[in-house]
Amino acid sequence: MQPSATPYEERLTAPRSWWLISFLVGVSMALILLPFGTLPMLGGLVGGTAAAAVVASAYGSPRIRVVGGFLIAGEAKIPVTALGKAEVLDAEEARAWRTYKADTRAFLLLRAYIPGALRVEVTDPDDPTPYLYLSTRNPERLAQALEAARATA
Repeated sequence: MQPSATPYEERLTAPRSWWLISFLVGVSMALILLPFGTLPMLGGLVGGTAAAAVVASAYGSPRIRVVGGFLIAGEAKIPVTALGKAEVLDAEEARAWRTYKADTRAFLLLRAYIPGALRVEVTDPDDPTPYLYLSTRNPERLAQALEAARATA
């Protein structure tokens, strides 16, 4: 077995501002519970912040990886041999593919706070998915990693 090409890995983490919002949710809970005393207020601060942080962390947990001849994007695991041309999308084109150009059969791993994206055709005739839309901060690097993995496969 050949070693795979340079592996690619990216986590689509939530922006830093979301962590501030998580804290503000905790402050809101503390203010709601303030009339019941200091201890409930502190519990609301800690509990509200923790709950909002868990939601932000879970939303920002998907990873995109190219490793071992596979593209792993969130829950999807596709062999690179079943993938076709990769198209790097700038912010304007990515918005178009998220809205009026979108196909309902496509696999979308999108995060609105990431402006760039990569659209990868699916060439497997048995797969009804026409393409993958992947939000990524480094679309050029991801396209290069897919091309390198396809060349070694």
